[in-house]
Order: sequence, then C-alpha cells, then structure tokens
Amino acid sequence: MDFEYGVISADEHDRVKALHEPLAEALRRLIDASLHSGADAETIAQARQTIDEVSETLERTPTDRPRILRHEESGLPVVWRNPAVGRHNPLAPPMITHHEDGRCWTEFTLGPVYEGPPGLVHGGICALLLDQLLGEAATSQLSKPKFTGTITLRYLRGTPLGPLRGEAWLERTEGYKTYARGFLSDAEGPTVEAEGVFIMPAWARDAQ
Repeated sequence: MDFEYGVISADEHDRVKALHEPLAEALRRLIDASLHSGADAETIAQARQTIDEVSETLERTPTDRPRILRHEESGLPVVWRNPAVGRHNPLAPPMITHHEDGRCWTEFTLGPVYEGPPGLVHGGICALLLDQLLGEAATSQLSKPKFTGTITLRYLRGTPLGPLRGEAWLERTEGYKTYARGFLSDAEGPTVEAEGVFIMPAWARDAQ
C-alpha cells in the first residue's frame, strides 16, 4: 500500500499556510472558550447558532487539494492535518518540531484543553506527542515510510500544564526496524520517557 502524494509549490504552501493557520488559532481559542465560559443559556444558544452558520459557510466550498502533499522544494510531507503537529488542525497542541544533529526537539505550552488530572497534562496527550517526536526522529522528518510497531512510556511524575520541552533521537537501526528514544520535560526535568520501535512496511521494502 504505497501512497500517492500531490506536490505543493513553495509559494502555494506559504499562501495556504498564511490563510489557514490563523483560522486554526481562532478555533483553538473557541475550543478553550467553550470549555470555560460561564455565559447564560441565551448567550450560549446564540453562539451555537453563529458557529453553525460559520461551519455551513466553510462547508460550501470543499478543498480540491490532494489529501496527501509533499513540499516541492524540501520533498517532505506536509502534515497540516496531523493531530499532534498539524498547524491547520485546531485539536493539535501548539507544537512545532525542529531537527538538528539527528535530534528532534520542541518547546511549547499546553493549557487546560489538554488537562487530565487537575493541573496536569492527560497521559494520552503525552503519549501522542512522544509518538510523534520519536516517529520524526526515526523517519528523518517523516521522509521515510516507517510506522510505530511498539512504544513504551514511563511516566516518572505528572506532567504539569504550562511550558514544556520534548526531545527524541534515533538510537539504532536493525534491518527494517528503527529504534528511537525521547522524553517530555518541564523546568524541573523529565516527566515522561519513551522508547519506540518503528517498522518499514512490506510495500516500502519491495520498492527499495
């Protein structure tokens, strides 16, 4: 099962990015407001009607862009819809990854939308973010077709809401398996550690 990628030019990529990232930010604000609003019943009903009207307006013109895209210059996948790092996905945490010397790292802030226990990040969100970071390290910025085989997490202590850092790195490759490690941390040190095995699927092996 190979994937057919569309190609997006640098100019078109920047145009769409400038158009849709502010929309996603506005929706993130809306999600946060909906969770914490103390508005009365009439105000909430009016807000719901307005939101429905906006949704209907956006639904009238579906995109004709291919669902899977590669950047024309870098050759890397464009992951706007990704639930961990998709800049156009309002459900995704505000996390931008960086790559340097074989490591993947990011610094970001998580607010109450991602809360599990009071004041702490939900453990499933921690797993989502670490799966993404380890995957990017194991696949050279998602440029190689490898999927999560197993991922093991050690929750050292609660991960507090607020400023956080995530790091991941490639540990080794054995045949079609790639091993990566990483962690999430706050100002006091690591809160969650992870190790994962990423496997190249059979269809990609046959293409080599």
